[in-house]
Amino acid sequence: MKGGGGRPMVIDRRLTPRGELVLRRAGRHFEVIANGTFLMDTRNGQSERALVAAALEGMTLPRVLLGGLGVGFSLDEALRRDVAEVVVVEVEPAVLEWAAGPLRAAVEHGLDDPRVRPVIGDLREVLADLRPPFDAVCLDVDNGPGWLVHEANAALYGREGLAALAGLLRPGGRLSVWSAQPEAGFEARLRQVFERVDVIHIPVPRGPDDVVYVATV
Repeated sequence: MKGGGGRPMVIDRRLTPRGELVLRRAGRHFEVIANGTFLMDTRNGQSERALVAAALEGMTLPRVLLGGLGVGFSLDEALRRDVAEVVVVEVEPAVLEWAAGPLRAAVEHGLDDPRVRPVIGDLREVLADLRPPFDAVCLDVDNGPGWLVHEANAALYGREGLAALAGLLRPGGRLSVWSAQPEAGFEARLRQVFERVDVIHIPVPRGPDDVVYVATV
């Protein structure tokens, strides 16, 4: 399809146990829509890259866990570095298929990199099978702790969920969490579980800043 403006065109539509998932193209960009709610696109990726860059700063040969693949920006950012392994947990098989297909050209590094180990499953349900420890866990499975794609994900952002994520990390390891807006309650819970919490604001053209929370054990 030619680039440019116009109405978005649906490239693929899937009915999943969690509802409808749609990949569409708008000009030269792709968008992913979950149950009618905009989830992500290929227009920028600055905050998705910041999610990983902040978590991996100063690390040597880190082992990384990505919760949620998105359109591939966070994985690409991890693979720009000399990482030992990147485990990608993605609940939707379609997202993995799209990353290897129409979205592959949007990034330099993708799932075909030998350092990547994809895992299909719900992050909450596969935690015990992930062979910790990790140096960094980067979480981007919703639009943020207060704007869930699936209500069941709320457990990840509660105190018990955060403690489980902290348990995946080696001493000095970092959890980074992406959010489409500041979440004061979530930040407070992070500070109850982790030794240090840093908050990174990424301005966006419209609406509140994107936010990356970086918590260190």
